[in-house]
Amino acid sequence: MDLVEQVYQVSRTFPRREDFGLTSQIRRAAVSVSANIAEGCGRYHTREFIQFLYTSRGSLFELMTLLDLSSRLKYLAETEYAALREKCEGILAGLSALLRSLEARVN
Repeated sequence: MDLVEQVYQVSRTFPRREDFGLTSQIRRAAVSVSANIAEGCGRYHTREFIQFLYTSRGSLFELMTLLDLSSRLKYLAETEYAALREKCEGILAGLSALLRSLEARVN
């Protein structure tokens, strides 16, 4: 959720012409990361949770790509980009560890 908040804050400064393009897409990807974790957690079976975690991981990679693009287009300050990228990498590490643990449990 902290990542989503940060993405919303920094994307407020994106050009207005990006409202229905990059701004919308980057926000949806960020929301999707936490929303899929939450939805998967609410599922009855561990295998379903794992599938939602993989979806969340995919959204995280999408978000990281969109952050890279935003940085290249100079929509993000270097410090903003670095902080968001670091947060994404931390979440990725946590998701990967959780996936390994859950997969070991079901196998």
